[in-house]
Amino acid sequence: MQILIAGASGFLGGRLVPHLRAAGHQVTQLVRRPARGPGELRWDPAAGLLDASAVAGKDAVINLAGAGVGDRRWTEQYKRTLRTSRVDTTATLAKAIAAAGAQRPAVLLNSSAVGFYGDTGDRAVDEQSPAGAGFLADLCRVWEAATRPAEDAGTRVALLRTGFPLARDGGLLKPLYLQFKLFAGGRMGGGRQYLPWMSLPDWLGAVEFVLERDLAGPVNLTGPEPVTNAEFSATLAKVLHRPNLLPVPGFALKAAVGEFGGEALVSQRVLPGVLVREGFPFAHRTVEAALQQAVSATT
Repeated sequence: MQILIAGASGFLGGRLVPHLRAAGHQVTQLVRRPARGPGELRWDPAAGLLDASAVAGKDAVINLAGAGVGDRRWTEQYKRTLRTSRVDTTATLAKAIAAAGAQRPAVLLNSSAVGFYGDTGDRAVDEQSPAGAGFLADLCRVWEAATRPAEDAGTRVALLRTGFPLARDGGLLKPLYLQFKLFAGGRMGGGRQYLPWMSLPDWLGAVEFVLERDLAGPVNLTGPEPVTNAEFSATLAKVLHRPNLLPVPGFALKAAVGEFGGEALVSQRVLPGVLVREGFPFAHRTVEAALQQAVSATT
């Protein structure tokens, strides 16, 4: 396929591009700086600037763009950045796809997050479940809604509601890996909150799976067996041969990182209903298998 990707330099995009190229696809990256070669195209999503010719003739567009949710304290200014970096990029892509007319891409895979469901407690949810409450749930709703021009134009739109892909050098696992290696690891808060993990190889495989099949609407990219934070921490300690002795109290987490700390303590028992129904072949069905893969991976 001829694939156009936004957000290719991020934690997940930086891994997806070589994965797709290794599978034989031709990938062009959207960049905000001047393009450095034929594999790049410049755009300005903040200004809504992307010519329809950039997407015309492409088979697929994948949008992973967005400022990091856990990168900074959630000031009102940074919350606006979180919103605009997602909604503006998505709207710009969707409008360009619609403007491409008969040459529009057949599919748009647009990143979203399991934050859509809010705090689910012990209740298991899948793609049929309604939106929850809170900043991230509200953000996911408007983020997903920004794809509407592409959908209305006839492009298949899949919404990738991603959980926590596990890699030693990025995402959720990166700071936890260091803490446990330094004998300073433990659960967050009470530990009863569910954590929707997924192995990184399964995340990459699931994106390609959705790309190549006639799947539209929300798709949860999570592992098949969500675990509580206490179970996750105990398993990580086991895999790393380290103690699991220093829990981070909820009040301390909130004091350290503000509103994001509260969101980090919500429980999200999210199931990959669509992937299971469609027969996606999970390589790592348990959190222990996923963590073993993550800590032993060389890249």
